[in-house]
Amino acid sequence: MAVYQYDVVVIGTGPAGESSALNAAKKGKRVAVVETRGVVGGNCTHMGTIPSKALRHAVKQIIEFNTNPMFRDIGEPRWFSFPRVLKRAEQVISKQVQMRTNFYARNRIDVFFGHAKFEDANTVSVKGTSGKGDETLKAKAVVIATGSRPFCPSDVDFTHPRIYNSDSILKLSHTPRTIIIYGAGVIGCEYASIFSGLGVKVDLIDTRDRLLSFLDHQISDALSYHLRNNGVVIRHNEQYDSIKGSDTGVLMTLKSGKKIRADAFLWCNGRSGNTENMGLESVGLEPNSRGQLEVDEHYSTGVANIYAAGDVIGWPSLASAAYDQGRSSTSHLLDADDFRHINSVPTGIYTIPEISSVGQTEEELTSAQVPYEVGQAFFKDTARAQITGEQVGMLKILFHRETLQLLGIHAFGDQASEIVHIGQAIMSQEGEANTLEYFVNTTFNYPTMAEAYRVAAMNGLNRVFNK
Repeated sequence: MAVYQYDVVVIGTGPAGESSALNAAKKGKRVAVVETRGVVGGNCTHMGTIPSKALRHAVKQIIEFNTNPMFRDIGEPRWFSFPRVLKRAEQVISKQVQMRTNFYARNRIDVFFGHAKFEDANTVSVKGTSGKGDETLKAKAVVIATGSRPFCPSDVDFTHPRIYNSDSILKLSHTPRTIIIYGAGVIGCEYASIFSGLGVKVDLIDTRDRLLSFLDHQISDALSYHLRNNGVVIRHNEQYDSIKGSDTGVLMTLKSGKKIRADAFLWCNGRSGNTENMGLESVGLEPNSRGQLEVDEHYSTGVANIYAAGDVIGWPSLASAAYDQGRSSTSHLLDADDFRHINSVPTGIYTIPEISSVGQTEEELTSAQVPYEVGQAFFKDTARAQITGEQVGMLKILFHRETLQLLGIHAFGDQASEIVHIGQAIMSQEGEANTLEYFVNTTFNYPTMAEAYRVAAMNGLNRVFNK
């Protein structure tokens, strides 16, 4: 059995693992990464963020073609199958793998493909998947960045050809006429948008009383409206009793007594950390019931030289946050001076239309008794949105009524996840630089979507000064 010596071993090559490994390598350390797949990228590249967002973009283009009157001059509306649209995602995945493989090569990071298992706190064995046999990696420090997978309850038969989770749905080889999506979190809402955009009739089952309740309620209500406007049936406060697949479809019985039948079923209710069969017990680590590891504010697991980052530690379970967490974890374990704790993370939800926010919501500010005011800009009133035809949505700025300090930015509509970063940048400034007046006193290109900040700021100031 071959034995290799490293300063840092990173388990997983998703956003957290990649950034962790690159950060350590750039600090002059000898680094190895372990990946269970035969290619790098992790679940983010192969099963989660990249394929679902590429799917969403393709579907959005289809919707535009089928609804824009200008395109009627060149042909009738077109129908596209799910597998055909999925090919676009596969092209993006291939490019991402090639790019990320080059990252490791350029930074001289050794990549081992196989299943990683702890022998002790400084030793990781790799059961190879490429016929090389087992290999042993000795390391001064280890970062666990194994990501997550869909939580699959034992009473649902996920081996049935009509029952899918958010990973296996990417193997769907046909386009169902009807689908049940159980779980109305971020992933469930995104897939509801994708399938309804392809003309599939969707039943979206929400175990809570409103969609994405962590969002500003006005934004959540807008999402509900647009999903319903596209034919999605949303059922709140429901729990499944049984899910049975047959040769002709799937029958879901709810605890409320309702029975819903569809051609296919998609489970999107929760995720579990990938910590099984890693030998964690041999180093004194015990995941919680969802397979997640507990860490402190420096991403240390409590075992001195073992850190964890990304989805495997739970909230916020975002690729953007995972990348920052991975980088910060190696900065701390190497005693570097560029450690940064991740606390302000923008939310990006790629429904159709998309949603993004950073900072506090109206509900949070009201509960904290903060005297805030609201500035709003509706995209339908901006020249750029009228030109592009993407007139659905709004920008909402929450600010302190007395100091004008920015407290929250909430965007709904085309390019929301891009637009929010302007507000995020100003919110991160100190003192008077972080006020609503920045948007009033700054000249924005015209016509742009960014101009919505000036419109919203003027709207907010008018409320404060009653103009």
